[in-house]
Amino acid sequence: MIKNADQIFVLLQHWIMSFFPSVLQPIVGVLLAVVTIICVFPALFAIAVLLERKGLGRMQNRFGPNRVGPLGILQPVADGLKSLTKEDIVPTSADAVVHFLAPVFLVVVVFMGYAVLPMGRNMTLVNMDAGLLFFFAMGASTELSVFMAGWSSRNKYSLLGAMRAVAQMISYEVPLLLSSLVVVMMTGSMNLGRIVDAQNQYSWGLPHWYIFTPWGFAAFLLYAIATTAESNRSPFDLPEGESELVAGYFTEYSGFKFALFFLGEYVGMLSVSGLGTTLFLGGWSAPFSFLTWVPSWIWFFGKVMMSICVFIWLRGTLPRMRQDQLMNFAWKFVLPLSLLNVFVAALWRFLGDGWARWGVCSAILLVAYFVMAKVGMKSEHFGPRSYRYAE
Repeated sequence: MIKNADQIFVLLQHWIMSFFPSVLQPIVGVLLAVVTIICVFPALFAIAVLLERKGLGRMQNRFGPNRVGPLGILQPVADGLKSLTKEDIVPTSADAVVHFLAPVFLVVVVFMGYAVLPMGRNMTLVNMDAGLLFFFAMGASTELSVFMAGWSSRNKYSLLGAMRAVAQMISYEVPLLLSSLVVVMMTGSMNLGRIVDAQNQYSWGLPHWYIFTPWGFAAFLLYAIATTAESNRSPFDLPEGESELVAGYFTEYSGFKFALFFLGEYVGMLSVSGLGTTLFLGGWSAPFSFLTWVPSWIWFFGKVMMSICVFIWLRGTLPRMRQDQLMNFAWKFVLPLSLLNVFVAALWRFLGDGWARWGVCSAILLVAYFVMAKVGMKSEHFGPRSYRYAE
């Protein structure tokens, strides 16, 4: 019974495939998996938006959505209907074709990343050996859609927002890749299923998740910072800074096209949360050995939603950074620490078992953290403000 609950979606897929000829069964199986992904993650997007609006309302001591449906739970439905029925306005001078393709391209490449994520035991759409590489290739393609949106709008605010976004995403992609590299070094594979299997082991009831090692914990924090910046989330939401850019690269978008950008941002956030869960939190594996009877897909989606709650918490807590602070943080702090962590991971591997490697690796990372915080991120001292007037 427990095994059937764990594999209920796999069994349901095979049951539906049995009604088709054997020649068509592989195609039907892929279509079923694709349709499921396209339905499940937009539903999680609606739940995440509702949680965010209610959570931020609680943090800011105000009411969240509470009018549409019981306790406001139907607010995402109302938002979706509003987006579908609003007028689609395209600037006269805009490149209409590129303006239309930008949000569509963004959503397509974000959904393609889910093809290699193991969402449960035997629940991977495409189990390829270079799954991690494929995921990052799809993630890097979102920069093109952002630039397409800013350039095609023929709006200076949109173009400036797009250039900010591209600079930010390229700057934080480097530490993002380096933080994931240490996992590949330890596992010896870019297959995400094998990465989960390597962590699906237990000693004294506790899991062998990579986050519980010095290099894994450092890589997880660096990954979280980089993915927050890649997702344009607070405090890294400068490409959408309303105070100086109106709404950034999608200023000239309205109606359903704007909703597609909104969907792409949140589905992308779910996607990077799923990858972080896979790389550092054991993927679909249970947090304790006595809980392995719980279906694997529950653990995966539970960890993903926990990550979304952290994103919401950060948005309600931290103020927006300045552009120079954001770039300095990337190149003077996050990138050097990511490079050092690759060395620490190699040192961990060759020092052998024992407590010595724990002490050596932890000491190197802690010393480097404090040195870079003092030297690389040295605060600027501003003098008294002076006012000048035109004569």
